[in-house]
Amino acid sequence: MSVQIGAKPDSGFDDPLGMLEDCHRRIQHFLGILHLVAARAPDRALDPEEVSAVKAAVQYFHTGGERHNADEEQSIFSRLRSFPAAGAEFLVLLARLEQDHARSAELHEAIDWLYTDWIVKGELEPSQRERLLSNTAALQDLYKKHIALEETAIFPRAAELLNAETIAVIGREFSARRA
Repeated sequence: MSVQIGAKPDSGFDDPLGMLEDCHRRIQHFLGILHLVAARAPDRALDPEEVSAVKAAVQYFHTGGERHNADEEQSIFSRLRSFPAAGAEFLVLLARLEQDHARSAELHEAIDWLYTDWIVKGELEPSQRERLLSNTAALQDLYKKHIALEETAIFPRAAELLNAETIAVIGREFSARRA
């Protein structure tokens, strides 16, 4: 992603919850690309700029997206489950978010195959175009709700429950996933 003058810099490993929120902005950006390209080029081959944008978005989700899910599930959610004070409703929310991760992986796989087919063949059949638009819209909707839940309920609760030492350990785990 490009750097925007005057924008808040991305969070570092000392702020893993901030890193996850920064990643959410990148996820939204790349989802927008996947949906926009599908919407604006339905009856033709993709131009080189579109191919490049789609490949960058797909690659982001294969690396950054998968790492992001591991960061949440392995480093954050697993720790939050250990707090009895979190309550049963909170545990249900964590399970729902993990289900969202699984559903998003299915949608990403379908979208990846459709875009690969489009790039290789230079066109999509009408039913494939409809599926691509439907899947990208469904993925945007899933992430919109998912991100809102994490940023309004999960991350604030994590900030309350996790002490500074645990946050530092989580930051080191994030760093190790990127090494």
